[in-house]
Amino acid sequence: MKTAQEIMHSGAQCITEHQTLAQAARIMRDLDVGALPICGDEDRLIGIVTDRDIVLKCVAEGLDPDTTTAGDLAVGRPMVIEGEDDAEQVLRVMEQYRVRRLPVIDHPDHRLIGMITEADVARHLPQARVAELVSSICAE
Repeated sequence: MKTAQEIMHSGAQCITEHQTLAQAARIMRDLDVGALPICGDEDRLIGIVTDRDIVLKCVAEGLDPDTTTAGDLAVGRPMVIEGEDDAEQVLRVMEQYRVRRLPVIDHPDHRLIGMITEADVARHLPQARVAELVSSICAE
């Protein structure tokens, strides 16, 4: 069974909690991604911001993306997986919490080492299992 570290793509770029959502949007555009991990002190993961978050929680609410920070949206604790966890654990977490992106951390430092997306799962796991994941995440 593959591990999270074997499925993930490494090199996920963090934004700091102090960077603005306008900066986050530009980074997403430049990297052609839909989400960025938010890192606090010592590069520890504190959240994740998506393009959808920027639109719904900032722009649609009349907030200014040039002054609203990523940290302002980093509420709650992000769902994460450890690099050594197996692929079934990855799928369980994604299905249970209905998330499309899952940060991979190094335990015990809680430092980001990569991200797993639906596309990563599709590249590395059997098609039938990928279909179950997508169906589960998209279920109402």
